[in-house]
Amino acid sequence: MRKRMKTRKVRVGAIAIGGDAPVSIQSMTNIPLEDVDGTIRQINRLAEEGADMVRVAIMSEESAGLIAKITPYVPIPLSADVHFNYRIALAAIRAGVNKVRINPGNIGGEERVREVIRAAKDNGVPIRIGVNSGSIDRKKYPHPTPENIVDSALQHITILEDNDFHDIVVSLKSSNIFDTIQSYRLFSGKKDYPLHVGLTEAGYGVTCVVNSTIAIGSLLMDGIGDTIRVSMTGDPVDEVIVGKKILEAVSERTPRIRIISCPTCGRTDPEIDILALAKEVDKTLHEQFFSILEERKKTITIAVMGCEVNGPGEAKEADAGLAGARSGSLLLFTRGEKLGRVRAEDAVSALTDEIRKILLPVD
Repeated sequence: MRKRMKTRKVRVGAIAIGGDAPVSIQSMTNIPLEDVDGTIRQINRLAEEGADMVRVAIMSEESAGLIAKITPYVPIPLSADVHFNYRIALAAIRAGVNKVRINPGNIGGEERVREVIRAAKDNGVPIRIGVNSGSIDRKKYPHPTPENIVDSALQHITILEDNDFHDIVVSLKSSNIFDTIQSYRLFSGKKDYPLHVGLTEAGYGVTCVVNSTIAIGSLLMDGIGDTIRVSMTGDPVDEVIVGKKILEAVSERTPRIRIISCPTCGRTDPEIDILALAKEVDKTLHEQFFSILEERKKTITIAVMGCEVNGPGEAKEADAGLAGARSGSLLLFTRGEKLGRVRAEDAVSALTDEIRKILLPVD
């Protein structure tokens, strides 16, 4: 049984990271902060999809002030991503940001870091120490090994600890899967600060999904990780979707509607598009039953299978399902019991009727 490593709890606005708090999902806006309306829309889209926190890149003190115009219209905490200028971090804190991500090595000397620490402490704002393989001191560390990444993070943390600041979250990312995993494993044996886990510069599409799932999933299975981000080129909403699936796969989150489907084979009737059917079933069930299932904290498993071999037999544990038959028809079944055949065009409706009987039985 997977057991999470014990970390200290850090408050970020209305949520917590670490301790007994659930693993949270983060994403980041990819439009200029100056587009306030667009930023608000994007953050709300991310929140609707399941993001627990969103990071925004802040390029100037003037832009930092825009945080005050955004936070009243979004339902989740905001983290400020700050580089090179400690005054930007100070301005973001004054504007009401909930968390600040900095690399202490690139925002000036220790006195400037201390100013950020004082402001963060006075306003209850945690600091994420973000160390990437590309941001370590190359004069000191010619190559970004896991040991060097961890050592760099520990040096930055020491500055905060020396100033009696402990509301710290740490990330140790690389674009290399093995270096990323090893960095987090090494660090987790040294400090108990909550860890922001992810693979940086992970690419796009299937490549990003596979690489991020291996890196993040491996660490979560080790019990390492308190908050995650899938760094994907493209629409950040996709980051949140993948992040949710990763958390569901390691049983950190419970899906309310679980769709199982087969890859199909030569037994599948060519008149039946199993992929299209599975997508339609997924969409329809979320629209009709998700709120009921969420309220009851209940999960249903639905099968969409290519033939009767993979239907009631292999998917008999499913609450209900459809399996391709012949002549464009499908077999409808519940918990392995065959209920009869339905026409393809009536299949989704017949399936939802059976699910309704399961969820809302008539006395």
